[in-house]
Amino acid sequence: MAKKVNTGSVVYSTNPDFKYSTQQHEAASVSKGQQNLRVLLDKKNRGGKTVTLVAGFTGKDEEIEKLAKELKTKCGVGGSVKDREILIQGDHRDRILNLLVAAGYGAKKVG
Repeated sequence: MAKKVNTGSVVYSTNPDFKYSTQQHEAASVSKGQQNLRVLLDKKNRGGKTVTLVAGFTGKDEEIEKLAKELKTKCGVGGSVKDREILIQGDHRDRILNLLVAAGYGAKKVG
């Protein structure tokens, strides 16, 4: 799946010399203790399937992918990263919260 190009608010330009700025802005890395992660359960728009969602991660894409892989491995289930949120299949809120706190992340259970 190709990444979308953020064109800002420009929809159309009549200027022949106009160039879209395609700079990717990644959030600056924040220490684990300063992260404000929210762990919640979600069932909406998933065909009735339950997923545990970890939202609020601030950092590079590689770091969120690494954290997602670690959580999936420790829970023994599948999952993915979409829109800077970690999706873990099934209801694993308590286990994921304990893993995040043990790793030094600032996390709390929501909902």
